[in-house]
Amino acid sequence: MTTDGRLTTRDETFAQMFKWLPWLTFVAVSFPPPLIFLVLFVGATTTEAAALYAFLAILAAAGGIGVAVLILLFLLFYRKRWLKRLRDRLASNGITASEIPWFLPELTTSERQTLKQFEANSPLFADAYREILASRLMATRLISRSKRDLLLVERRLNKLAMIQGTDTSALQKELRDDQIRLNTTKQEASSRLAETQARMQMIEATASRDLSHGDTYVMLQRLTAAQEHLPLTIEMAQQERDALEEAEQEIQRRPVA
Repeated sequence: MTTDGRLTTRDETFAQMFKWLPWLTFVAVSFPPPLIFLVLFVGATTTEAAALYAFLAILAAAGGIGVAVLILLFLLFYRKRWLKRLRDRLASNGITASEIPWFLPELTTSERQTLKQFEANSPLFADAYREILASRLMATRLISRSKRDLLLVERRLNKLAMIQGTDTSALQKELRDDQIRLNTTKQEASSRLAETQARMQMIEATASRDLSHGDTYVMLQRLTAAQEHLPLTIEMAQQERDALEEAEQEIQRRPVA
């Protein structure tokens, strides 16, 4: 894995492999052992041998499934950890819109649903929304990192305050400068996050307005067409009734033989 902060072909290959490897391993570990004893059970020539192979098949199935579950849990945990490290590496160089699929676990349920809706109905809005999501993720990560670093600085200041018999004023000043810098970074990131959330709401509102306007326009067209055809339909129905009445009157006027 490279350290330039960009996605590589190797990363994509590993991600695809980890997508299927846990489940393939589960099948490969849990099924073959009992199948072997089942084959021997079917081919057994004596009752004692059949009973033994049946018992061994059950035992192998239980043991194989147990081992397979442990391996599955380990691989799922390793995959989760690997993907987290991959996201951290990608974020270190700035998150781009094309990398949003890798950060889906960090999106809220509402954001995932909105993105899915945009991708299905409006690719242009989907592109713009991914750009905003990338900014939102970077601002959120920056705030979390600032909070974590601030907590570490505070702990160091508390430890320095407990040290007696040596001058720690210079180090305390450096830590307070770091504290001021981190607070400033946190405030700027919070401001950017608020702006990003406002832009997300604006995009969602605009997209909803455009989509509803398109649906309304189609409905109005259909209603107009129906209203235009309504007089013609009524006239045709009236002509049919007039023709039916004339036919009935003609039948009534005919003499009975």
